[in-house]
Order: sequence, then C-alpha cells, then structure tokens
Amino acid sequence: MYIKTLELENFRNYGNLNIEFDKGTTILFGDNAQGKTNILEAIFFLAITKSYKGCKDRDVIKFGESESHLRIFLEKANEETRIDMHLRSNKNKIIALNKEKVKKAADILGTVNVVLFSPEDLYIIKEGPQNRRHFVDMELCQLDPFYTYNLTNYNKIVNQRNSLLKDIYFNPTLRETLTIWDSQMISYGSKIIERRIQFISQLNDIIFDIHKKLSGGTEEIKILYDPNTSIEDYEENLNTSKDRDLKSKITSVGPHRDDFIFEVNGIDIRKFGSQGQQRTAALSLKLAEIELVKKLTKDVPILLLDDVLSELDSNRQNFLLDTIGNVQTIITCTGLDDFVNGRFEINKIYKVTSGSVEEMKKEE
Repeated sequence: MYIKTLELENFRNYGNLNIEFDKGTTILFGDNAQGKTNILEAIFFLAITKSYKGCKDRDVIKFGESESHLRIFLEKANEETRIDMHLRSNKNKIIALNKEKVKKAADILGTVNVVLFSPEDLYIIKEGPQNRRHFVDMELCQLDPFYTYNLTNYNKIVNQRNSLLKDIYFNPTLRETLTIWDSQMISYGSKIIERRIQFISQLNDIIFDIHKKLSGGTEEIKILYDPNTSIEDYEENLNTSKDRDLKSKITSVGPHRDDFIFEVNGIDIRKFGSQGQQRTAALSLKLAEIELVKKLTKDVPILLLDDVLSELDSNRQNFLLDTIGNVQTIITCTGLDDFVNGRFEINKIYKVTSGSVEEMKKEE
C-alpha cells in the first residue's frame, strides 16, 4: 500500500494543493510554519478521520472559509483506492470510500494505515498518562474496528455520566439513575481493558528485540499495562467511588484513567530513566508500531516523519533510516541537511513555502 496523490482544498493554509508521492521516500522541506506538517496532518486525517493534534474539524478549515475538501488516492492490493472527506464548520463531516458515502467515520478506519512520528512522541514516555493512552487508542482504532466502536461509546457514556454527576448536585433524586450509566460503562470499558491487555502483549513481542539492538544489546525493555481497575473489580470499584465522584463531579474509575509503564532493565524510565533512555524507548515504540501493523494487517503502513530526524542523535537517526526499508516514507525537515543528503535514497523532493509546494530536482 502506498499513497499516490493527495488533494487539498481550504485545508489549514492551503487553498488548493495537488501533490504526488513516490512509493519510496518523499522529502518536504522549508522553514517553520510554512505548511509542511499540515500535509502530514491531512494524510493522518484521511486515515484516522481526525487530527492527531486533537483539534475539532472546524479548526483545520482555512481561515475565512466554511468548508474544506480532502482527497487521497492509494495503491492497495494492485487496485486504486480513493478516500474523499468533506469538512464543514457547523456540520458533521462527509466521507466517501471509492465514491460511496460511508455511514460513519469508523467505516474507513484501516483502509490506510499510517505511523506518525513527531518530536512530541519523543516525550511520550516522560509526559502524563493521557499521552500514552492516546498512542494506544490511535493505533488500536486503526487496527480494530470493534475497539473503535467500544471506545467511542465508552467515551460518550463517561461524558454523560459526568454531566449527570453535576446534575445530581442540584437534584439528588437523580442519583438512582447512575446505575443505568454504570452498567453500560462497565460493559464497554471491560472490552477496552481486554483489548489493551492483548495489544500490550503483542507490542512486547516485537519491541524487545528492536530496543535491544538500538541500545547495543545493553538494555531490555518491557511495557506494563497499568489499568485503573481490573475487569473483575470494575463494578465494585465503581460503586465504592460513587461518593467521591459525586463530590468531584468526575468519573474516577475506568480505562480512561489507565496508564502504561515502560521498564528498562526493570526500572521505570519515566521516573528514573535518563532522557536518552526515554528517547530510545520512544523510537523503539514507533518502530515496533510499524512491525505490528505489518503483522496484523499483512500490509505495509505509511511512515510520516514530522521533523523528527533533527531531534535524534546520529546513532538513532541511522537506526531509524536503516530500519524503514520498504516502507513508503514522507519526511518533513527544515533543510536538506547532511543528516538527510546521502544517507538513503530520496525519490521526490518538494520545497514548501507559505502554502505553496514546488517540486525540486534531485541532486545526482
């Protein structure tokens, strides 16, 4: 699978853009704030149906416009696949797969699998648990439509339960209705916990060898799932927390409070690891993500590197570039510096300037 063409209309700082990609490596270079990352965001949007930055649909529509159109053409299983997306300021997005409108956004998940690696991912280990949950959720939503269904419904119920907790403060008789939401939350939440357990096991099978090679054979990594509650104790813990939840007006028990621990040689590197160890673990995580997608989908994902090479030292750069192999890779950078030139084969080069993209000739 690889991207052939991306077309944008009124997306971020692009009025109209039509860009072709090579099945190998494409470089997008230019100064900061010119629109390089916006191209990667658009690809991610078409794959996941939402921005990886967590913003709302209306926020990516070009300033002064009321709607945006995104279109991508893929080569998949020797056939062309097309995804169209119509974003509107005050209405739900419209999505079509091969010109056929889909009923819900989740219906296209898995059509194109992408792995995005940005500088923010280098801090996924040391930052708060919401960043680690976001990583797990984004990957599982690409790989498992049932997980997407359960997560979407679970999040809706948590929000509704939180609203009810606020209403109970003014009308205590509503407390009895909590049971309705609790039973649904436990049902969806238990399925999320079960799938996360499986996912971490699958990830551990792959990341161990990658990390050992990356660390020169000196470090062994293990990811531990740290659930807020077990499936067995879910109902009891939720009942026990009701008084606390009513005071705080927030649901305190469930997988929306989960965390994931990264241990290197038995040490929690978020608390006690060096910055170098944390970055190595983050890089190992992304490379393991690529291999896991290959294994589960029997296809090759598209790798998006958003100005991340400049954040890595030469050893980690070399390991990453040597590993990506036959993966279609789209790289953004501020210049065709020594860390890019001559390090691997570049198939297409574009210079990005203020929302304008110009193809450059490759140097022989």
